[in-house]
Amino acid sequence: MWTVPMAKEYSGSPKLHQIESKRKRLMWFLSVTGLCILFYILGAWQNTVTSPISNSTSDKLSKAPCVSSNPTHSITQSTSGTVSLDFEAHHQVRINESSGGAYKFPPCELQFSEYTPCQHPNRARKFERKNLIYRERHCPAKDELLKCLIPAPPKYKNPLKWPQSRDYAWYDNIPHRELSIEKAVQNWIQVEGDRFRFPGGGTMFPRGADAYIDDINELISLTDGKIRTAIDTGCGVASWGAYLLKRDILTMSFAPRDTHEAQVQFALERGVPAMIGVLASERMPYPARAFDMAHCSRCLIPWSGREGLYLIEVDRVLRPGGYWILSGPPINWKKHYKGWERTQEDLKKEQDAIEDVAKRLCWKKVIEKRDLAIWQKPINHIECINSRKIYKTPHICQNDNADFAWYKKMETCITPLPEASNVEEVAGGALERWPERAFAIPPRIRSGSLPGITAEKFREDNEVWKERVAHYKRIIPPIAHGRFRNVMDMNAGLGGFAAAMTKFPVWVMNVVPSNSEKDTLGLVYERGFIGTYHDWCEAFSTYPRTYDLIHASNVFGTYQDRCDITFILLEMDRILRPEGTVIFRDTVEVLVKVQSLTEGMRWKSQIMDHESGPFNPEKILLAVKSYWTGEAEQQQ
Repeated sequence: MWTVPMAKEYSGSPKLHQIESKRKRLMWFLSVTGLCILFYILGAWQNTVTSPISNSTSDKLSKAPCVSSNPTHSITQSTSGTVSLDFEAHHQVRINESSGGAYKFPPCELQFSEYTPCQHPNRARKFERKNLIYRERHCPAKDELLKCLIPAPPKYKNPLKWPQSRDYAWYDNIPHRELSIEKAVQNWIQVEGDRFRFPGGGTMFPRGADAYIDDINELISLTDGKIRTAIDTGCGVASWGAYLLKRDILTMSFAPRDTHEAQVQFALERGVPAMIGVLASERMPYPARAFDMAHCSRCLIPWSGREGLYLIEVDRVLRPGGYWILSGPPINWKKHYKGWERTQEDLKKEQDAIEDVAKRLCWKKVIEKRDLAIWQKPINHIECINSRKIYKTPHICQNDNADFAWYKKMETCITPLPEASNVEEVAGGALERWPERAFAIPPRIRSGSLPGITAEKFREDNEVWKERVAHYKRIIPPIAHGRFRNVMDMNAGLGGFAAAMTKFPVWVMNVVPSNSEKDTLGLVYERGFIGTYHDWCEAFSTYPRTYDLIHASNVFGTYQDRCDITFILLEMDRILRPEGTVIFRDTVEVLVKVQSLTEGMRWKSQIMDHESGPFNPEKILLAVKSYWTGEAEQQQ
């Protein structure tokens, strides 16, 4: 039996050795833990230090008036005290340090103030005029791309805030009087001093767009949430879409680039969704079954021509059970034929031809009353397929991706609807009414037509973007204060960003890159939002200075191996309004490269940590475009 003295004499006791070893490990563990805590506290303390970029103008942006000519407009921070980390203290990444600084992009000549690269009138003249092909997208070759900054016109001012912008716009921003003269009788637009006023008139609604919409509402309900997305072909200055907004109906206003009238530009200046586009030979850049309602008010499209090709395209983008509304020639021709300077026989023949195409498409005529005619697309194609025994043309398309619409030629065949088990079933799945529709599981997910996207992933995506937009609100207070109206998401995914933005007075153009692995644009429309396909290696179909806020999540990591990201940034500068904001999300390496280029574009920027903290490899680059005009550049 061991005794205490013997234990003391035996210095090599295994029990004492183990105790000493444990003490050393415990001390080492406590030391490392203490150091970790110390560095965490230091990091947290540093996060409370205000960045010199953001601190100087945090009050300026949050209190900015509607009209500003301030040449400096920097990143903002929340007044609650939450500010970004000083990126330079944590990431010492540099590129081209020996090059002597970032390349300074010069201003383009003032004549390019309204430059639309892929719908440029001079380039369009080189293409066939038949079927309006010359008005389609024809983008410049690589050696024709401009490497300069599109200037704002002299005396440019920040647009008026919504909803005032619906009715007024600054004349100096779009100095075109043509519409106020040519459309004076229709009351489209009027010049009042330094402003344009939009009375809401239109060729076929002399009592105003509001009264015209009320007339439609008497025929089909526009207030019960069933109709949420609409397309207006030949939109004019988009008064129809502007006044539908107060009924929670979101309209894609769609019209070609005019040589002088700038109708789409007026629409976007008003804060109304719009795109440059034309029904010519290619599909509209939208997925199948996108819109609940389509509209044409004297849009001058030959609907019965080319074997009904244009109505067939409208049928492709209409939801099952969706409506097509037509006013203007030839509707109510017995009353209007003299004013239209056409014979009764000619107008009757045109209407008969439209009615025939509609029947062949299996549409049902809902009503024709006064100047309005409304047709409805069937909710499925069970009876339509049987009717092919009677109507041999147009046939049902075979082996066609109905959603594919980027540089895709239109065809004279009916886009098939998803299969239905009975005549009462809505093909593809029924939609919830708005606003529940925004967060309900979309039919494309319920049906499993988007592999890998489950209902659970959809819900998780919504939570992620809810958190991210809450973070944006803290670092960019003007989002909630009405400073922004026209917003673009360059890589929309499942539409979570747009859904989280519905609490603010904005609308979002959801862009799904045409080369995306998963085509989610149809899902975005099922949620009650609008958007388009696009390839960011080309220019977007809009005028300069038409977006207040651009969201670019993982865009450049996708495109940096496909085309020169310099031209993507120059395109963003073209479509971004002076003093507009861009939010980039990507890896540090990509964002440092992007930031170095934006420095040469007169943007003020700062890289911030991810909303979850500094340990997330994804970072945020917040940038603001400076205010400057072409006139000032020429004077210098």
